Amino acid sequence: MLKKILLLAVLIISMVCQNAQGQSSAELKKKQADIQREIDDLREQLNQTKKYKKKSLSELNLVQKRLRLRESQIKNINDQINLIQGNINQSWRDIVKLRSELDTLKLQYEKSVVYAYKNRSNYDFLNFIFSSGSFNDALKRVAYLKSYRAYREQQAASIRNTQTQLQQKIAGLNQNKVQKSQALDEQNKQFRQLEEEKKEKDAVVREIKGQEKELTADMNRKRKQDIQLKNAISAAIRREIEAERRRVAAAEKERKAREAEAKKDAAANPKDDAAANASKPSNKPADKPAREVKPLGPLEGTEENKLLSDNFEKNQNKLPWPISAGRIAMKFGPVKYEGLDGITYNNPGITIEADAGSSVKAVFDGEVSTVISIGQTQGVILKHGKYFTTYSNLSSVNVGKGQQVKTGQVIGRLDEKDGGRGELEFLITNDKNVNLNPESWLR
Repeated sequence: MLKKILLLAVLIISMVCQNAQGQSSAELKKKQADIQREIDDLREQLNQTKKYKKKSLSELNLVQKRLRLRESQIKNINDQINLIQGNINQSWRDIVKLRSELDTLKLQYEKSVVYAYKNRSNYDFLNFIFSSGSFNDALKRVAYLKSYRAYREQQAASIRNTQTQLQQKIAGLNQNKVQKSQALDEQNKQFRQLEEEKKEKDAVVREIKGQEKELTADMNRKRKQDIQLKNAISAAIRREIEAERRRVAAAEKERKAREAEAKKDAAANPKDDAAANASKPSNKPADKPAREVKPLGPLEGTEENKLLSDNFEKNQNKLPWPISAGRIAMKFGPVKYEGLDGITYNNPGITIEADAGSSVKAVFDGEVSTVISIGQTQGVILKHGKYFTTYSNLSSVNVGKGQQVKTGQVIGRLDEKDGGRGELEFLITNDKNVNLNPESWLR
């Protein structure tokens, strides 16, 4: 009986472990599918970049990102292989235990059958019962014979169940072996693709290295442009803060003027005031302590600005892209390109590559703070409460200073950099003149 209980416990634990492993396997396969979708999207974006005449840092970015995804895919498949191998090992352990239990059950059943054969005569059974010393003893012997017969039937059922479980384990083991073989084939396929993509990356790096002088010149031009953008954004923020302060001061002045006028009217008619006050019961509440006023930011002085700022913040990770079909050519912050040691940069926003002439759209409701000219291109700075979004490298602008714009409204067209390619400089800045990572705001 103890052996049966232990066997049942082992089988239950095995089923629980297999269920947990099955869930992990499903999660790994879902992750594999997600990574593959990202790789397919990158392939489409790379095909778009290849139509331009020159290799670009955007193409190198995409190739490097694809390599990282491919390595993640290989690691994911390796995790699946390890999980399947764990299932195989567990199946082997279960099979060994079930075979051992089956041998024991067969041996016990064989002994009981031999015993039953030797005592198969009805006379022997009757003699066993009637040789009892008392009626109660006879009843106990009858119950014993019945239980012995039930025990043999139970033994036969246990053997059949154990055989069924053993066959299921063997079938599951064979299935796991097939899955492992398929996963190994897929992993080898991913390794081959990784090698091909590494060669492609090396080819892109070699071609870009041939343009290193031109790229360095582009970086220097971008640095100058970034300085102009920084100055323009700082000036726009200062103007908006001053305008906000004037609005708040004007509102405060108007409020004080109304209060002074009310006091003046009260002083001019003291009798009427006194009579009115005497006729009314005194329900004046006790003076309350002054409530602490939460300090507002430089551009949260008015309710309108505060509401717009709050709405902008609530849409973090949900803002639409400023260009419908764009690719990030340069990320936010310090950027270093593998294989191009001489090309580094600290980007104040993100650089989005797209076809020249593409529509550039507002990412949120706001007001045009200013339209700027940087070299032969233009830029637009939109104000969203205490936040500002900047769109630079435009060939034309569709909006004017002070104009209200809506999310998705076209504010300009992307200028051409070379070979039909354009690069939008997109920045998000707060009223403290701190640049924020746009990727954490865009969906």
